[in-house]
Amino acid sequence: MRYFFVFIAAVLLVSTLQAQVSVRLNFNLDRQPVWGPTGYDYVEYYYLPDIEVYYYVPQHRFFYYDRGRWISRSALPLRFRNYDFYNSYKVVVNEQKPYRKHKTYKEKYSSYKGRHDQQPIRDSGDSKYFVNKNHPEHNNWVKQQKHDQGKGNDQNNNRDKNKKNKK
Repeated sequence: MRYFFVFIAAVLLVSTLQAQVSVRLNFNLDRQPVWGPTGYDYVEYYYLPDIEVYYYVPQHRFFYYDRGRWISRSALPLRFRNYDFYNSYKVVVNEQKPYRKHKTYKEKYSSYKGRHDQQPIRDSGDSKYFVNKNHPEHNNWVKQQKHDQGKGNDQNNNRDKNKKNKK
């Protein structure tokens, strides 16, 4: 019987941990670059077919192939200086180290080269993207959040005053 309770406790612990992990992993709008495409609450990597580069969202790092190996840097080399992040196609890849399967991604998404039909986060009017500190509406959103929170406190204070006055 004791082993049964230990087993049940272990199952509950694992399920609780999985739930916590999934909550953390299913939302990173605030970490995505504003040049990223709309429509994704969570992104691990972007694959940029025009230049065959990967961008790792959690650490804001680019992975590009140079002299026979994959390089990781916070900025792209000068040869990509004219690349337009806002008007190029980005493929969302939620897989660890996708550059290790570059041949597969290159073949699968080669037809996306030259496409310019994605809306970047920067140009979205959807308020869910305003949480991103680089979105043009972020500061207005923060002010609105503070205003709304202050309103709630004012309402609570008025309610408390009314209760005291009735006594």
